[in-house]
Amino acid sequence: MNQNKPYVLAIDNGTQSVRALVFDLEGQLVAKSKVDIDPYFSTEPGWAEQEPDYYWAMLCQSCRELWPQLDFPKSQIKAVALTTLRATMVNIDSEGKPLRPAFVWLDQREQDELDAMNPAWELLFALAGEKQAVQYFRTQAEANWIAHQQPEIWKQTHKYLLLSGFHTHKLTGEFVDSVSSQVGYLPFDFKRHDWCRRRDWKWQALPIRPDMLPRLIPSGSELGKITEQASLQTGIPAGLPLISAGADKACEVLGSGCLTPETGSLSYGTTATYNTTNSKYVEAIRHIPPYPAAMPNTYNTEVIVQRGYWMVSWFKKEFGLREEQLATEKGIETEVLFDDLLRQVPAGCMGLMVQPYWNPGIRTPGPEAKGAMIGFGDIHTRAHIYRAIIEGIAYALREGRELSEKKSGVKITSLKVSGGGSQSDEAMQITADIFGITAERPHTFETSGLGAAINAAVGVGLYPDYEAALDQMVHEGDKFMPIAKNQHLYDQLYQKVYRKMYGNLSPLYKAIRRITGYPK
Repeated sequence: MNQNKPYVLAIDNGTQSVRALVFDLEGQLVAKSKVDIDPYFSTEPGWAEQEPDYYWAMLCQSCRELWPQLDFPKSQIKAVALTTLRATMVNIDSEGKPLRPAFVWLDQREQDELDAMNPAWELLFALAGEKQAVQYFRTQAEANWIAHQQPEIWKQTHKYLLLSGFHTHKLTGEFVDSVSSQVGYLPFDFKRHDWCRRRDWKWQALPIRPDMLPRLIPSGSELGKITEQASLQTGIPAGLPLISAGADKACEVLGSGCLTPETGSLSYGTTATYNTTNSKYVEAIRHIPPYPAAMPNTYNTEVIVQRGYWMVSWFKKEFGLREEQLATEKGIETEVLFDDLLRQVPAGCMGLMVQPYWNPGIRTPGPEAKGAMIGFGDIHTRAHIYRAIIEGIAYALREGRELSEKKSGVKITSLKVSGGGSQSDEAMQITADIFGITAERPHTFETSGLGAAINAAVGVGLYPDYEAALDQMVHEGDKFMPIAKNQHLYDQLYQKVYRKMYGNLSPLYKAIRRITGYPK
């Protein structure tokens, strides 16, 4: 044991679990504690909430369970960084106590009745053709729902924080947060990476006051130091610097080794995403901003498939009982048997095609969109349906890649794939075949944690810059080369079928919406 070897601690509060992770400066995971959590509770259809103090208790438990695994003193840990799920909002009072459950990003409620904005803004939005987009922003904003439905709660709100800001306050006692965590319906200027200027329309669109928001700190800079109280609860040494990191997706992109727009970062998670990192502000979809990357002054141009791998989880829950039982009997992971399902079906699923629009959008897809499956015949089995879901998600992400390349003017030369779905060799091969490029898994599954660890290492000077840190901490993993005949088949299905599905089905989606009222 090298008693001088430095380490960094990353805390990753995701949707499904909280993980405390210790990395060395070679990017190797040397200790890990994982505490599974309840993603949310729901008291009404479509609601998704969780108690902020529950998140904090699980974070503390995860840290406490980590320390017995170390074979070196805590003093060798030089910094800690925090990454969390995005767009999860917390109201706290003047004493720092939560006033209500946190709005989890999966929450679907809307606030349709809104206070009027300045007539000049209304006219400007109408002339610019942006009235619907602004209305969507306002109806989706959790702050508007609370202010209208729970006005007493809103009056008592001293600070309105993302979960990252809430945890940061618990850890340091400071009302600060990372620039790179600001993803949500907030008065945030995505071009300037700061709160909007006073005359910006978002201050009128939302009931939020500037004093309700935390001070923002760039990634790789110090947020504060671990307090004595936080140390007692977590076991993290008091006085250890907490370094600003990105939200989970931003850290995942960084931990995958994506520094430039030439490298695509694909994430098969509950939300499936395609990202590139760029020093320029590039909107893949008009008026959908690139989010702050986990490096200062850079952007992640992101295309999202809402609830991307949710459909995979849904399939396993509804149709995978047999595999779960067999896996338990054989003492193997369930995913091994689901990979067997994928292998049973040829590329293209004998013409079965899925469009993965589980959630409607405001622009791509439109607000009327729904999921669709076409080409079904008596030859198709549940294995075909499962593979068609995987292929459909990959088609949608390929579409995102092409949008991003068109807007940035830069074609990717490498593709890194992370998230839960990346653990499937068959899903990796499907991705390589549909994208027509080698798909590579990073050397560790914990890419968001590794990204936060990189922020921590750079933040305390263990590396001089991000280029040096990535060179030493990110390594090649398994690679999957496209299979030529599959690539050719997929390309035809993508160009001649998938790309035309939405245009042809959109009138039917609109009719469904008009007749049933769903989706709103």
